[in-house]
Amino acid sequence: MKPSARYIYLILIAILSAVGCDSSRIENTKPNFIFIMSDDHANRTISAYGDSINHTPNIDRLATEGAIFINSFCANSICAPSRSSILTGKHNHKNGVYTNGSPWYGSQTQFPRIFKKNGYETALIGKWHLNSDPGDEYDYFKILTGAGRQGFYYNPSFLSSEKGNTDESGYSTDLVTKEAINWLRDIRDPSKPFLPLVQYKAVHVPRMPEFRFLENNSEDSIPEPETLYDDYEHRARYAREVNMFIWKSNLIPPYRTYDLSGNRYIYFARMTEEERKRYHAYYDPWNAEYEEMKAKGMLAGDMEKKYWYQRFIKDYLRVVDAIDENVGKLVDFLDAGELAENTIVIYCSDQSYFTGEHGWAEKMLMYEEALQMPLLMRWPGKIFPGTRIQGMVQNIDYAPTLLDIAGLEIPEEMQGRSFVPILDEVPPDDWRKSIYYHYYEHGGHGVPRHEGVRSQRYKLINYYTDNVWEFFDLEKDPDEMQSVYNDPYYEVEIRSMKEELLRLRSYYEIPDSVFVPPFVK
Repeated sequence: MKPSARYIYLILIAILSAVGCDSSRIENTKPNFIFIMSDDHANRTISAYGDSINHTPNIDRLATEGAIFINSFCANSICAPSRSSILTGKHNHKNGVYTNGSPWYGSQTQFPRIFKKNGYETALIGKWHLNSDPGDEYDYFKILTGAGRQGFYYNPSFLSSEKGNTDESGYSTDLVTKEAINWLRDIRDPSKPFLPLVQYKAVHVPRMPEFRFLENNSEDSIPEPETLYDDYEHRARYAREVNMFIWKSNLIPPYRTYDLSGNRYIYFARMTEEERKRYHAYYDPWNAEYEEMKAKGMLAGDMEKKYWYQRFIKDYLRVVDAIDENVGKLVDFLDAGELAENTIVIYCSDQSYFTGEHGWAEKMLMYEEALQMPLLMRWPGKIFPGTRIQGMVQNIDYAPTLLDIAGLEIPEEMQGRSFVPILDEVPPDDWRKSIYYHYYEHGGHGVPRHEGVRSQRYKLINYYTDNVWEFFDLEKDPDEMQSVYNDPYYEVEIRSMKEELLRLRSYYEIPDSVFVPPFVK
């Protein structure tokens, strides 16, 4: 964006404020926040990121009316660890949540508690997925329960700070939005600034679209990623050995042919009989067609991967459609009243996701599709519409950034950095040049523990359990198809990145104990 246009925009806001227009609330009151987070939402399925496989007009609004972050990354690409880093502003060795099974120490410093202590009304609505219940940091909470603290798509259970455990009829994404709007309209103290965390289960497995989206993309052929048929050569052996291949989406036995009493079909047991019948009416013909094609030898070799990619990605996009529609409901609610001008809306996911790249449908690895985090932010009067932010940000930055915007003190223990200074698109000279990553959950999906460092151009990955390394030149090889760790041409760059890795270990105070057995479980 041309600087002159930006300056004109900011001067206009200042003039409106000076003459007493409604936009003066931007300067004269504490800002409100709505923090929206989904689960496993891939950047390439948000159309504002430039991919054409689907259209997300409501999420895109936050980019067109605010900013989209192009280089946003997580510190550990798995659900609970990422969420803990967002709340605490710290890497996992500092907040104690190494894996999804780690305990959650809710008494530690978290940004919602700081907001509450400084006069904000706080709420948590939707997916929580940490291993103890929310605490005094929230004036109100209503979280999804069941299915390993993941929550159900249809007719989910909730734990509420007001009503305890309840079962509700409806679709999870719709119900979370309904409750968020209800809290904003009827429950919160209107005299206080507010901070609700609105967190969806979607797009996490098992991806079960709401009925109104089942026909979306039915007749389309969704473009395949260029790396779908990856042969996994020219990289460490883990690329070939991991168990993250595209899941056979909604391949379930026909209607009324399976036992609902066990754990295997708990998501279908949540449905009413009429809902199950309706669901099977759509998927049973697809599954019968698959079995017939398989029997006729029509799905040999890559043809089966081609087939399941289409099944997988269409279900994925249908679940995204529900998120996008509900983000639209939240933004429309704000815009219909007097809240929009002084409310900052943030949309992110706990990490991105492989949506067929390298033939995978998971996260965890430090490859780009899992390392990324979608991040969009609308801040009326402060962020110029259509801003594209290139500076490198990480989930440990979210807490200090929100505190900074609210004018609250950032605790020294937080390892992240407020990214307010880069909101004008051009990072200051002292902005970070690299990010640190550490995945601890050894062996899950065949993925070993590993750490790494990523700069704007290069990425170094250290699979330290057996001293295996990868090095990628992201400028020449953005799809990460060939590690050049053993290429003498990159000797200087590899040495420099190893030095940067050691520097970041020291900077973030990574203890030596995490690199040796016994591994964290």
